[in-house]
Formats: sequence, C-alpha cells, structure tokens
Amino acid sequence: MIAVDVPLSAVSGWLVFAVAAALVVVAWPLTRTVVTICHEAGHAVAAVLVGRRLAGIRVHSDTSGLTVSRGRPRGPGMVFMLFAGYASASLIGLGVALLAWAGRSSAALWLMVVLLALMLLRMRNFYGALVVLATGAALALASWFAPAPVLVWLAYVVAWTLLLAGPRPVLEVAGNRSPGTDGAQLAKLTRVPRVLWVLAWLLVDVGVLLAGGWLLLPWGR
Repeated sequence: MIAVDVPLSAVSGWLVFAVAAALVVVAWPLTRTVVTICHEAGHAVAAVLVGRRLAGIRVHSDTSGLTVSRGRPRGPGMVFMLFAGYASASLIGLGVALLAWAGRSSAALWLMVVLLALMLLRMRNFYGALVVLATGAALALASWFAPAPVLVWLAYVVAWTLLLAGPRPVLEVAGNRSPGTDGAQLAKLTRVPRVLWVLAWLLVDVGVLLAGGWLLLPWGR
C-alpha cells in the first residue's frame, strides 16, 4: 500500500507561499539559475519529442543558457522547441503541484532528480554541470533522508517557487531586442511578431500559476 502525504495546514500552506515568494523576490539570482535549468530542460525535452538530435546543453554563471539540437531548421518542430523554454519552469511547477496535491511529494522530487540526471548527461560546460549536479544531489539527499512532513514542505516550496518565478523571465525578455532571443527567432521563423510570442508565454505562465495556486493554497482549511 502506497502512503499518501498528510496535507499542509492552512498556516503551513501560507508560510510555504511566503517562503517561495521570498525566494523569487529576495534570492532572485539563485532562483533565476534554477529557472534557467528548467528553461533549458524544456528546450531539450521538446527537441527530443519532435525528433531532433540533442547535441548539448549549457547553463552559464550569468543565468543564461543554451540548448543545441540538430534537425530541420524550420517547421512546427523548431517552433515547438523554441516556445517550450519560457513555459517550462511554470509547467514543471504545475507538475510538482499536481503530485504534491495528490499526496505524492516524494515522487515529485524524485522525478525532478531523474530529469536533472538526464540533463547532466548532456551538459557541455563545467558551471552548468556543477549547478545541475548540486541541485540534483540536494533534492536526492532530501528525498532519501528527510522525514515525510519535510518532503511535503519542500515539494510545495519547489512548486510555488517555479510557478511564481515563471513569468518573470518573460517580462525580462520582453524588453530584449537581441536577434538571438527565443522570441526573435520565433518571429523570424513564423512572421508572427515577437510581442505576440511574449504575450503567449505570459498567458501560459500566468494561467499555469493560477491553476497551480488553486491546487496549493489551503482553501477551506
């Protein structure tokens, strides 16, 4: 019989939200690195799903990142891969939120460890490998040794942090006119203006935040 987590109390639920909000506001450079890992993971997973060959992933100390894949330079697959990045942190947060809400916090954390381990195999720079390894090791150690109530807290903090952080990089890239951004590349591929891609990312991220928040907030408790 599989054990199910004990739900957080109302007070604990709001405390977790406050901790995650602080991580997004006060500790943004650290949180931004985690968001970049999720962003590049999204590109990588999308590339594999559409049949592209994943060549490598990089995460840099300035919180930028790069995922290189080989395949057709145009078409729906390329569009899907480029779009996936800025939606990924929010979607991963929603996945963690769904599992935590269902009482499967440990499973949520272990799935993240597996994703990080797969990313590590494709990392092509030292800093990126270091931060991915450190993040995965921290989650694995917590999942293995921490008591169940701590795992619930951790899963909720991870979910809230990714959900709250998801829209922020989209707002940052909105003012970036560089031709190398995902939005600029999407505009070039599709002839859809860059601003519409930014709005699409915001709609996805804010919508996912609302959905995840509905699951995580202690309504009625």
